Amino acid sequence: MVRIAVIDDYQNIASTLAEWDSLPEGSQIDFYQDHLTDKDALVDRLQPYDIIQLMRERTEFNAELLDALPNLKMLSGTGGAYYNSIDIPHATERGILLTRTGGSAGGSVEELTWALILGLTKRLREEDRETRLGLWQTSLSPTLSGRTLGIIGLGRLGKRVAQVGQAFNMKLVAWSPWQTEERASESGAQLLSREEFFSTSYVISIHIPLTAESRGLVNAADFAMMQPNAFIINTSRGPIIEEAALVDALREGRIGGAGLDVYDEEPLPKDHPFLSLPNTLLTPHIGFVTEEGYQSFYRSALANIKAFLAGEPTNAINPEALEKQG
Repeated sequence: MVRIAVIDDYQNIASTLAEWDSLPEGSQIDFYQDHLTDKDALVDRLQPYDIIQLMRERTEFNAELLDALPNLKMLSGTGGAYYNSIDIPHATERGILLTRTGGSAGGSVEELTWALILGLTKRLREEDRETRLGLWQTSLSPTLSGRTLGIIGLGRLGKRVAQVGQAFNMKLVAWSPWQTEERASESGAQLLSREEFFSTSYVISIHIPLTAESRGLVNAADFAMMQPNAFIINTSRGPIIEEAALVDALREGRIGGAGLDVYDEEPLPKDHPFLSLPNTLLTPHIGFVTEEGYQSFYRSALANIKAFLAGEPTNAINPEALEKQG
């Protein structure tokens, strides 16, 4: 019998989005909605399973955890080729295959980015609350037209965010250590120095992947250059921003606010300072969370699991792990 665990199914919908009953006869599949952070509890739960179905990078599979799961033969991933939460070399050495499904439905991250931008700049959370309290027109919000939108990363996502900025008649500027003038120009943006970028942008939006080089890229010195009414948006990965520096800048009112979908630790701890700061707009890493995206993830992942069980694995990130399985 093959035992399969589907973990971190926060919305309790994984069982409905793919035809899991099409697995070979004798397969046992269990769905878990809660997210375990305690190592011993995680080991107790996952030890019996041959295959673990992941949702992106919600649970970290480091060497210690992998060594504690002697039955594990396959980690069925959802997403692309980058899994910062998995010790892939150690998984390979242990003979644990990691597969991928590709990206989620297009447009979702860009839509959320603009929801955060508009929510912050138009004070939607505050205006909604005050209207419900019987108050009426208690503040003024700025127009975005003519203001500067700064984008860190003009790849597929950054370009789409830039297009909306153009529709709002915003001035587009760009910066990153890897940004070229040619690529910035293609998106209608002006490439600036780091100092010019942070000191002149009204809204800054981050759209680069988390790597060793980008970790902590935006830091206290950058916040010190920003205007006191400026906003920063992060729908990429939390550690790209130095979190403690951002908390200090928000708490001291040195920047206008932050719209965040991603964090150093997820789920966000209940005592995290972000939760008590009035100049934050927070969402629970939902940039990729859509019905279409989840359906694509789980259907593709199921196909990968069935191919593995049939002895013809597909979409392997570390195919050399199969040699260790004999």
